[in-house]
Amino acid sequence: MVTTVSVAQVGALVGDPARVAMLQALMDGRASTASELAQAAGITPQTASGHLAQLAAASLVTMSKQGRHRYHRLASPEVAQLLESLMRLASDAASVRPRTGPRDPRLRLARTCYDHMAGWLGVRLADALVTRSWVEIADDGAVVTPEGLHRLSALGLDVAAGGPANLLCRPCLDWSERRPHLAGRLGAALCAHSLQRGWVRRQAGSRALDVTSAGWRDFHALFDITPPASP
Repeated sequence: MVTTVSVAQVGALVGDPARVAMLQALMDGRASTASELAQAAGITPQTASGHLAQLAAASLVTMSKQGRHRYHRLASPEVAQLLESLMRLASDAASVRPRTGPRDPRLRLARTCYDHMAGWLGVRLADALVTRSWVEIADDGAVVTPEGLHRLSALGLDVAAGGPANLLCRPCLDWSERRPHLAGRLGAALCAHSLQRGWVRRQAGSRALDVTSAGWRDFHALFDITPPASP
């Protein structure tokens, strides 16, 4: 049962700058070692291990062993959504800036948010699916239409398999765009499909995604998305 104490414990855990830095480093959906997360947070590996043990106890991260190494990742999409919401609120609370969200234009253009795409591109993809009536988005949720299931399947995205229909997609309010991109199985499938087709590429050491020339070509052909004038 959720209690005020358990809520306060989670709040305290994500209130530490080093732990937040490690959690943010895991927002790209990939697993990292304690040493890699220590480097991201600017702390020693021993200190990072202690923080990770606390985060794991609160079900914010999970750990798996592979050979001699231990890999850590966010425990669920809900943790990523919590972090994205906190970053948005923190940006609102900060001193007034000309632009909201991340300063890095590459992160603003396209980035991973756990297992799905965020940023300008993620929001434009959501807009395109809504315009085509493949997805319907409301304040309290989102749904893939029968037409959307058919069209997405034709593109090679089998989002209907693997779970309840009401978990196909959900809106995730974008930190930088302040409008929803798509999470859930559809969001994850779109991200994975874009990576597999070479439409986007991961940037080393960053959540940012590079959009390739082939990606811009196919995003325009399929979704009428063209590069922004100034990402």
